[in-house]
Amino acid sequence: MIRPSSGRSSVQERRATRLGIGAWLVGLLCLIAGCSDNAASEPPVARSERSSMASTTTARYTSEGTRPTSSLIANISNAVARFDKPNGTRTGSIASTWNDAPSMLPVVADKGDWLEVRLPSRPNGQVAWIRGSDVTLTETPYRIVINLGTRRLHLLRLGHEILDAPAGVGTTTDPTPSGEYFVALFEQAPSAGYGPFVIVTSDHSDTITDWEQSGDAVVAIHGPLGASAKIGSTGAAISHGCVRLRNKDLARLRPVPAGTPITITT
Repeated sequence: MIRPSSGRSSVQERRATRLGIGAWLVGLLCLIAGCSDNAASEPPVARSERSSMASTTTARYTSEGTRPTSSLIANISNAVARFDKPNGTRTGSIASTWNDAPSMLPVVADKGDWLEVRLPSRPNGQVAWIRGSDVTLTETPYRIVINLGTRRLHLLRLGHEILDAPAGVGTTTDPTPSGEYFVALFEQAPSAGYGPFVIVTSDHSDTITDWEQSGDAVVAIHGPLGASAKIGSTGAAISHGCVRLRNKDLARLRPVPAGTPITITT
């Protein structure tokens, strides 16, 4: 957990202006690691053709074991209309930013020019349909899978596992919510214990709704917060829902772009 900023800490004063992490990163389901700041971030792969989009978007990684080689991301540069179904009722709009970061939403289904995308806001599990012509499509080769039963985090690239790491997950009192989510953005760490960066996800705690009057309780991926020994080689239930990684393992997540799908299973 991170206490909201009140101007008391120089670390908090230097927090990223995009999000104000000291006040907002609360109730995180966290995984961070102490990777080097010069670790290059690998951008999503631009997708110039949509001819094979159906086969790509429908083959999602699930608890049943389907492993796609890549996933589409809808990049929203301007606010777009959202609908309950293709050619259906408009239910509002999706902003070009979420917590001041660009909206990069995973595509979970398509029908002609219509795309079903996953949303980052509460309640968990929200999806909406948008027009494909309203967005730019890119592609990520990555997927993160967190198994709460085995307390392991798996990183896949092009369908192949490249990381299998022990993780610190939520306790029975404040469990890590399972479901389908995605990497919303990378944020500056508020202190050294969280590592050099924080991965903010679209997941929200089910048991904490307003951590220290911050207005939310968001799941994130960050470092061990001094609990590397507890995480060990088998993982542990030690957080308020956050998923924590040893620093050497978090470093492997730095190339993962925003919009990358995250599956959390039990």
